[in-house]
Amino acid sequence: QVQLVESGGGSVQPGGSRRLSCAASGSVLSISVMGWYRQAPGKERELVAAIATGGSTTYADSVKGRFTISRDFAKNTVYLQMNSLKVDDTAVYYCNLNSRVYGEYWGQGTQVTVSS
Repeated sequence: QVQLVESGGGSVQPGGSRRLSCAASGSVLSISVMGWYRQAPGKERELVAAIATGGSTTYADSVKGRFTISRDFAKNTVYLQMNSLKVDDTAVYYCNLNSRVYGEYWGQGTQVTVSS
C-alpha cells in the first residue's frame, strides 16, 4: 500500500506562482511513473505533467513552458512548480503513481484557485 499526500494548494492571483508537493510513503519514485493531473468543475481529469523512471518528462500543451515537474528521491517527493498561472489553471490537482510493482495510486487532491 502506497500513500500519496499532496500539499501546496491555495489561492493565487493570475501571473503568480505556486509549488505543489506530493510525498510518497516509501522509496517508490525510482520505480514509478509519477504524474500530476487536474480536474476543473464540469471537466474530465487531465494529465498535466509526468516524470518517468528514467527522468524524462511530459507536459500538457496548455502548461508547457510554465509548469515544471521534478522529484527528490531522498524526500520521496514529487513537485509541480507552476508559474505564470492563469484563471484556466484553477482545478483540483491530483498526484498519481503508476508502478509495475505497486500498481496505481492517487493522492487526495489539492485545490488551486487562480483569481484576481
